[in-house]
Amino acid sequence: MDMALDATDGISDEALLVLYANGDGPAARALTLRLTPRAYAQAFRMLGDRAEAEDVTQDALMRLWKIAPNWRQGEAQVSTWLWRVVANLATDRLRKRRRVAPLEDAGEPVDDTGDAPAQMQTEARRAALAGALAKLPERQRRAVELRHFEGLGNPEIAAILGISVEAVESLTARGKRALARALEGRKAELGYTDDEV
Repeated sequence: MDMALDATDGISDEALLVLYANGDGPAARALTLRLTPRAYAQAFRMLGDRAEAEDVTQDALMRLWKIAPNWRQGEAQVSTWLWRVVANLATDRLRKRRRVAPLEDAGEPVDDTGDAPAQMQTEARRAALAGALAKLPERQRRAVELRHFEGLGNPEIAAILGISVEAVESLTARGKRALARALEGRKAELGYTDDEV
C-alpha cells in the first residue's frame, strides 16, 4: 500500500517506520522529510561542519532503515532513537578529530545575513557560547544542547542519554549555571547589556 506524502501527516513516526519495513516507499520518504532537518541541525551544532553533519545524518538514517524490520513499537520513539544515534556518531567524529586537532581550532560557521558589525557580534557570541559549552562535562553539554537548542523535553533527553528525568534536570541546571559563570565577565565584550542576559 503506497500513500501520498500529504496523507502521512497524521501518522506517527513509529507507524511510518513499520510501513516502510513492510515495503511502503512513500512512508520512508515522509519519515525522512520529517526527521532529517532536526537530525542535521543536531549534527551540525555538535560538529560545526556542514559536510560532516550531512554524513552523520545520512549514516543515522541508514541505520534506522536497517533496523526497521526489527522495530518493536512501544519500546522507544523513533525520534529519540535517532537523536541518540546522531549524538553518538557526532561524538565519535569529535573524538577522532581531537586526535588530529583541537576542537577549538575549528572555526564556527559564518552567518552571511545582516551587516558586517552585526555579523561580527553574532559570530563572537556564537564562538563564546561554543567555547563555554566545550568546557562543560560531556553529559552536561549534551543535556543543555538537547534542551535549549533542540527543544526536547526532559523525558526525551533522559531516553537519549539513558538517565533519569531528575538527572536531566540536574545536568541542565548545573550546565546553565556553569555557562552563566563562564560568560559573566564577557557581557560588555559581546555587546550585552545587564537586562539582555
